[in-house]
Amino acid sequence: MYRKNFRSFSRSNYNSIGNGGPGKRFRSYSGGFKSFRQKSEKPLDINLFIKKAQELEKDHYRAQNSFEDFKLSPQLLKNIKQKGYITPTPIQDQTIATIMSGKDLIGTANTGTGKTAAFLIPMIEKIQKDRNQKVFVVTPTRELAGQINDELISFAQNMGIYSCLLIGGAGYSKQMFELKRNPHFVIGTPGRIKDMIEKRALDLTRFQNVILDEVDLMVDIGFIKTVEYFISLLSTSRQSLFFSATVGAKVSSILQSFVNEPTTVSVKKQETAQYVDQDVVYIKDKNQKIEELHSLLIQNGFDKVLVFGKTKWSVENLTKDLNRRGFKVGSIHGNKSQAHRQRILKEFKQDKIQVLLATDVASRGLDIEDVTHVINYDIPKTYDDYVHRIGRTGRANKHGTALTFV
Repeated sequence: MYRKNFRSFSRSNYNSIGNGGPGKRFRSYSGGFKSFRQKSEKPLDINLFIKKAQELEKDHYRAQNSFEDFKLSPQLLKNIKQKGYITPTPIQDQTIATIMSGKDLIGTANTGTGKTAAFLIPMIEKIQKDRNQKVFVVTPTRELAGQINDELISFAQNMGIYSCLLIGGAGYSKQMFELKRNPHFVIGTPGRIKDMIEKRALDLTRFQNVILDEVDLMVDIGFIKTVEYFISLLSTSRQSLFFSATVGAKVSSILQSFVNEPTTVSVKKQETAQYVDQDVVYIKDKNQKIEELHSLLIQNGFDKVLVFGKTKWSVENLTKDLNRRGFKVGSIHGNKSQAHRQRILKEFKQDKIQVLLATDVASRGLDIEDVTHVINYDIPKTYDDYVHRIGRTGRANKHGTALTFV
């Protein structure tokens, strides 16, 4: 396995990920965090993250409904099948009928559980039956907004349903023109949405359906006041859908003014560990991290690698280092333009670059097929961040590997 080819770590420092069944490769490490403890009074034991992630494994969920049971329009059912959707995921199974009934909903679910389809499918059906319906979707990052819009386009193919994507880094004129066309869906990020409201190009009272997605992240990155401002502008006669991975005190304050007698659905568990081999790579000297990463990237099988860094500056510096070493790399973070981020993501999806480097915020909601490895070059701040990162591989029942540098 990989261990035989590593140039600088010993058998005691790296636990081969090739032994045992998927999601079962954890053993306790002794003494591995000495250097880390010297720098922090409360050291972060990444092994606890691995253990907890592996405990997420569960029996295979058996859906209570098929997509046909939701009595969707024939064209929408056809589009769902063309996308390869066979059985609803847990959150789709538990929310689509509720949303179609017109009730408000609070869904607590992690990225990767299928929640985008869970709210798009019933909203498309609602518009199919009533062309006067309009849907407003707010999400924290440009990439996630773009992915929701892409999903909408594929689900609504040949249905005459149109959207407008409002994100920063793109020109105002095109977006304002699309708003004038009175689209059925407006999907965007808080900053650009606020700009359009201030330019009087967007009137939130015209939307009968409002979706806040990844609310916890919007709060974390400082958009709580902006979200509360949006809510204050909305018509009280609306259907409100609220999705968040966690519901803390600040998120709860938004809930109180947003939903009315909501149904609550919680799908927090994922099958992440079932398809992801998790392990730790111990580094004795932080100055050797780049050498260890180089050693990994030249191994067989490291074909499509997503590397996470702590800050946009560290990600950019690492990108430059790997580029000088001859690797095909790209990066996405807050300092990159939207056009650059879209181009890099497209190249990574098309296998034109081997390594994509990203910060947590820039990568939120990324759905990229066939990522072979996720490497936590910097330790994630929280367990939720860890699960989000490793969930970028091992998708669609394919196995992947997650390695964390310590």
